[in-house]
Amino acid sequence: MNKAQFIAYLAPQFGDSKKEAARAVEVVFDAIVRNISKGDDVMINDFGKFKKVDRPARKGRNPFTGESIQIKASKKVRFLASKGLKEVISGARKLGPAPTPPSKAAPAKAAAKTKKSARKPAKKAKKSKRR
Repeated sequence: MNKAQFIAYLAPQFGDSKKEAARAVEVVFDAIVRNISKGDDVMINDFGKFKKVDRPARKGRNPFTGESIQIKASKKVRFLASKGLKEVISGARKLGPAPTPPSKAAPAKAAAKTKKSARKPAKKAKKSKRR
């Protein structure tokens, strides 16, 4: 699942508004990135933990030449899955039902308009002749 698919999956929870779902995704990702960049761990219960890890400098080998090279120290992000997520993935625990989108209460006038427009037959598309 990529980011666009994730937003489309969340849209029904936001009244079918992809704009609102995209904003929510951006806010969550921004909060995670900002806290990790400060050095704080981000712990989400029953999901996992994002943490910043310092990797020390080390020696490596160039695979093409076989020459030894020095690899610089770096900072990486590590994700550690929680016990609950591991249990669901392994099948040891059943995943509960997905949250249902909030019900929409349509005004009476809007419902009446939809019923009238639904009665009109749709126009047939003209077929173009290609030879």
